[in-house]
Amino acid sequence: MTGHTTAGAAAMCAQVVAVVAGAPLLTGLMRQVRARMEGRAGAGVRQPWRDLRKLLRKEPITPTGTGPAFRVAPALLVATTAVVAALMPLASTATPATGRSDLILVVALLALGTVALALAGLDTGTAFGGMGASREMTVAALVEPTILLAVFALSLPAGSTDLAAIVSAGLRDADRLASPSGLLATAALALAVLAETGRLPVDNPTTHLELTMVHEAMVLEYAGPDLALVELGAQMRLAVLLGLLATLAAPWGIATTAAPLAVALAIALLAVKVAALGAALAAAEVCWAKLRLFRVPELLAGSLLLALLAVTASYFLTGA
Repeated sequence: MTGHTTAGAAAMCAQVVAVVAGAPLLTGLMRQVRARMEGRAGAGVRQPWRDLRKLLRKEPITPTGTGPAFRVAPALLVATTAVVAALMPLASTATPATGRSDLILVVALLALGTVALALAGLDTGTAFGGMGASREMTVAALVEPTILLAVFALSLPAGSTDLAAIVSAGLRDADRLASPSGLLATAALALAVLAETGRLPVDNPTTHLELTMVHEAMVLEYAGPDLALVELGAQMRLAVLLGLLATLAAPWGIATTAAPLAVALAIALLAVKVAALGAALAAAEVCWAKLRLFRVPELLAGSLLLALLAVTASYFLTGA
């Protein structure tokens, strides 16, 4: 039993290390794909890591008048995302988190990071910080229920809201993923991931126009190591949510044991799936334009409706 527990803990740690190390590379890959499609050479896949290293060497600066919310938010954002990466069955369903990776807990941890960053934006006392925090919470109010309902639709056939159980059920019965409820849930989750990570058409991660910023408006006052943590946290959230989408929509390749070779292969396949999703998203962003701010709730309401339809279809298909 001790050996199995140790192997499971090692698999869980490997998931976290893969997310932390691979998240900046994923961002670099997406930037490189977009640059090539726009006819530019691009800075290279490893540029986000170089940017983080440069920021970590700078002197930390805290604006006058800010309180604990501003100082704690970067570390809390990274910590909550790392815990989510540990709880989710990204590489193996045989980790100590199995049975504890409840859907509601995972979404709550993601929401905690969002709220921490919004409070940091308010804590600065600037107009842009408050504007970004207000917009972020408006988006979150529609995104979090969509993620809950989309994954809940996939959990009904499994009879559990534990993510490991949902993935295991998907491995046993792959046909349900191509069912109407599975396709609707995947579509809703994909739209929610775009909004949660601040990607086009909801938000433009490369913009510096004050009137259109959402995420960037909350972090304008950060610099040095704190900004490095904020950037790393945002990159990790993108990797984790794309990993969640890949895990639920295409669970093939996920290890059902904690054997080192199986976990290593599963992490390699996960990297391929997430990289493919990231490259596809970056390619699509070249053709997408950012929605006007008052149209964003309409898009997110549509994703929430898709999630509700997925739950309804799954309810009737399972005969619950």
